[in-house]
Amino acid sequence: MVVDEDKYRLEEDAFAVGHILLGTTMTGITTQVTDVGLGRAAAGLQATLERSVPDVWPQQWVPLASKSTDADGRCGELLAAEKVRAGTYRIVFETGAYFEAAGRAAFYPEVVVTFAVERDGSGCHLPLLLSAFGYSTCRGA
Repeated sequence: MVVDEDKYRLEEDAFAVGHILLGTTMTGITTQVTDVGLGRAAAGLQATLERSVPDVWPQQWVPLASKSTDADGRCGELLAAEKVRAGTYRIVFETGAYFEAAGRAAFYPEVVVTFAVERDGSGCHLPLLLSAFGYSTCRGA
């Protein structure tokens, strides 16, 4: 599949302009976790945002922020849009501790979602659907 990069950039720009016209602001890097096993938000789950150090081998990660999800399963802004730089990031979700605190067994002691940010100042929302024995994620809106 060939991606029309110019069209993709235009769609991203249109998205940003839409926020300006509506009077809303674009957020930086955010996440939300839903415990699909219970059918509700995963409150109290620790999430740590890290950025890869470019051009270093072996790959090294620098922690940028660490927050617990709120009652709605959200961490809010892990990194403000004006601080987001193009590069590789990851969010480490401490799922083992979350399930242990609830008295539930878990197959994955942590979930690590690695993703690329193409442009400085880009907003990025990463939802995580979680159960004790599986997970799914995507780029959110």
